[in-house]
Parts: sequence; C-alpha cells; structure tokens
Amino acid sequence: MNAPSHPGHRLALHADASQRQTLSPRLQHAVRLLQLSSMEFTQELQTLQGRNPFLDFEDEDGPSAGSAESASTEDGNSGGLDDDREPWLGEPARATRQHESGDASALDFVPNVRSLAEHLHFQLSLLRLSQRDLVLAHAIVDSLDDDGYLRMELADLLSIFTPGEDLDEGLDGVTEDELLIALRRVQSLEPLGVGARDLKECLGLQLVDIACPQERALAAAVIETELEPLAKHQWASMARRLVCSTEALDAAVRRIRQMDPRPGWRHGAAQTRYITPDVIVRKKRGRWVATLNGNVVPKVSLNKGYADMLQQHGGAAGTELSSHLQEARWTMRNIEQRFSTIESVAQAIVDRQAHFLDYGPMAMKPMGLREIAQELGMHESTVSRVTSNKYMATPAGVFELKHFFSRAHVNSNGSACSPTAIRGLVQRMLESETAGVAQSDAEIARRLRAQGLDVARRTVTKYRQMLRIEPCDQRRKASVEMTR
Repeated sequence: MNAPSHPGHRLALHADASQRQTLSPRLQHAVRLLQLSSMEFTQELQTLQGRNPFLDFEDEDGPSAGSAESASTEDGNSGGLDDDREPWLGEPARATRQHESGDASALDFVPNVRSLAEHLHFQLSLLRLSQRDLVLAHAIVDSLDDDGYLRMELADLLSIFTPGEDLDEGLDGVTEDELLIALRRVQSLEPLGVGARDLKECLGLQLVDIACPQERALAAAVIETELEPLAKHQWASMARRLVCSTEALDAAVRRIRQMDPRPGWRHGAAQTRYITPDVIVRKKRGRWVATLNGNVVPKVSLNKGYADMLQQHGGAAGTELSSHLQEARWTMRNIEQRFSTIESVAQAIVDRQAHFLDYGPMAMKPMGLREIAQELGMHESTVSRVTSNKYMATPAGVFELKHFFSRAHVNSNGSACSPTAIRGLVQRMLESETAGVAQSDAEIARRLRAQGLDVARRTVTKYRQMLRIEPCDQRRKASVEMTR
C-alpha cells in the first residue's frame, strides 16, 4: 500500500556531472614500477618471481628453476621451447643466493642502519593523517638531501602533483600551501632541524630544546641576526646590539653550538652507499649518447609453455592462473616501458646538457621538467618519477638525473644561468685562493656581481657549505699554521 504523499513535498531527481581521475590497475602497476630505484625494482621482480609461474628470470648460471624447459619435458617436447620465449634485452640480473650450508656469513652480523628517509617515513606512519596529507609529507621527506635540508623550492616540488594521466588518485589540486603544511609536519619530526631550507631555519627549529625562556629568546635573536658576527667571534659588538651581558650571550652561544647544523648525518651516515648507474653516457662520433646499463636490466621472458598449457587445460584453477598470466604480460610491457622511458629521458637530458659534459659544472644550463616533458610528449609528473632515484654515469662522475634540473637564475643583465654553474664558479674562486689570502663570502659575492651575477652573500654561504668548504677565518687560520 502506498503512503499518501504530503502536498507540500515534491520528489525530484538531480544529475550532477563531475570528472574524477582514476587509474586502471595496469597503469597503477606501470607507474609504481617507473618510480622505483634499480634496487627496489629488482626486489619487486624477485617478489613477482616467487608468486607468478609465467615469468622466467635468468641469472648468470642460466634459466631459473621451473622454467618452460622442465615443463615441456612432460609434454614430450623437451628442448624445443627456448625459441618460443620472448627474452628482453639486457644482461641478466644477479640474484641473491642463499647459503647452501645454512651457516650465517659475516654480512648477517652487519647492523641494519636506518636511513634518514626510513626514520622519517616510520614516524609519519605513526601519525593519524589522511592519505592525501601522508603522501604530501612522504614527498617532502623524499626530497631532502643527506644533510636533512630541503634544497628545492616548494613550487618545483608542486610540479610533481600537476594533474596528468599518471597522477595518483586523490592528489589533484595540490597547492603550495598544502605542501608548506606538509613541510611543517616533517619539521616537527625527530631529529630536530630536519626539513629546514637553510641554516638559520635549521637552528631555529632546535630552539625548543632550550628550557629557559630568556635564554631561548636570546639564542633566537643571535640566530636571526648575528650568525656572521658569531662566526667571527665579535662578542662585544653582538652584546651591544642585543642589549645583553656577555655572560648571558656566552650561555646562549653555548646552546647554539650544541645544535646540529646537519641533522641528517645522524641517520645512515656510517653506511656506505653504493650506486649502480641506470644509464651510461659516452661520446660517440662527437655526440654524447646515453645507453642503458645492462647490469640493471633484468633478463625476463614470458613462459609460453605454461601459457599454452593454461589454454589447453584451464580447469578449476583457470581463473587464478589467468590473472597470473595477465599480470605477467603487464609486467613484460611495463618493464619495457620503464627502461625505454628512462633511456629517452636520459638522452633528452644529455642533449640539453652537452656543454656540462664537455666543460664541467660552470656550463650547466637551467632546465625544468617541463622542457623534457614537452620534448618527449610526456607529463611533468612522469619525468619527475623517471628522474627520481635514477643515476647516470658520465666521464665527470655519477649523478642523479635530478641533478641536471634547476630553476633559472636571472642576472642583472637579463641573462639566465643555472645555480649549478654559479656553484661551480664559487668553487673555482675558492680553489684559486693563494696562501694566507682567504676570501670571505661577501667578497666572493662582490666578485660575482662584478661579473654580472646578482648573487646574495647568504647564497654564496649556502654553496660553500654544500661544497664542504670551511669559513673564511678557519681557512686563513689553517693556511697560517701550514706556513709555520
């Protein structure tokens, strides 16, 4: 029986059209494989090998156990299935071997040192954050350098989250304010000072350890305005400007000297980091050419013997095996896509930074993700994923692909240059110092301005610290002691 409708109520249907970005499982798999480092990628494939019978991985001793050759013996076609495989290019990946005797080796007793990123990711996992906030905080952590500093601008980091075909679901519309909030969350983690963008901010984040309010306020004033006089030990003038006694200033300075200017060194500093380059750059017929490093490219083949058996004898387990076969085919395509994308991006970088390879850091050009993305017809977020944790071996050394990207520094004459080039020029000026004549950061900044490069003194200080070069007074003191 239908209830009588109230005369004042009306039923209405509303259709709201909206667009929402979603990723297919195949695309999610491709994106995840693309952003992995070579070691993480190898571990991912080893995990797949353990659960997917349709993938064959070969090591240096030949085909893996349970390959199509052993399966074909039962079918009466032994030795004839090698030609049916689809081996992918590259040298075989070396698999980790178990101890045949079961005895522990010396490596089993090496302590597992947690890196700074692992330490911060673990702390973030304990916080009650939404998935969106957690992803943004993880992105900040992954952008920190070994010192624990965020050297890149938030605007540059924002380009990773620009809407595109491979953007993770739920990350559309990320703003710089959201990244700033994520940065503040990371800065609240341990060790204190992590996530800072310069030395002043790093020390300021560690002020919370000072219990006395007066001492903390005085230390904050020293950090804010008196860092350079502090390095020069100008106690009397500092006390006059801060309107405090020398005893109070001395106590505040002692607390500042107990702070850690490089908080990232506390975690993973004792661990030796070995890097296997993904790309090798050589000069061929006058042109720099980037080629894949065969040692990081796995030799994977699709086991067609098992695939044919599935088609002939599907049985009750056909649905589950079919999903494994589909996963194996996706993996084969995604492996090829991963390495072809890395190679094409690396070649585009090399073409634009050929002068760097010829003449060194001072010839580095400013370059953004958008330039490479437009040249290759990709999205900026794809280029960002490709260049993260991927390394290039060149005659000048091994560099992360992100090393070649930087914002343009506009000079007083309107020209633009890369911060890497300016850092290289600062390094050359410091290395050309004669005995006993050390240049201060302010003097180097004046010399750069005379050459048309509008660089602030604090920027020179930052570059000098990145080059691990001592301040002016310490270099002078060391030079005097060497001449005695």
